Amino acid sequence: MFTTGQMVFAILFFTAFILIMIYSYRGDKKIHKKYYKGSLWVLIGFILFVGSLIALKIYLKD
Repeated sequence: MFTTGQMVFAILFFTAFILIMIYSYRGDKKIHKKYYKGSLWVLIGFILFVGSLIALKIYLKD
């Protein structure tokens, strides 16, 4: 499906992208702690909400 060159490019691109994201996040780490305090609870709530919707769908399907 993909040529060898495309696979090598995809792997190198993915690796470079992850490294740049880590570097960028480290630079903003102090700012994130100050302005996004408590956002973990929002993420947990969202995951629980989606999980409950999926569970409800499975329950009502039967």
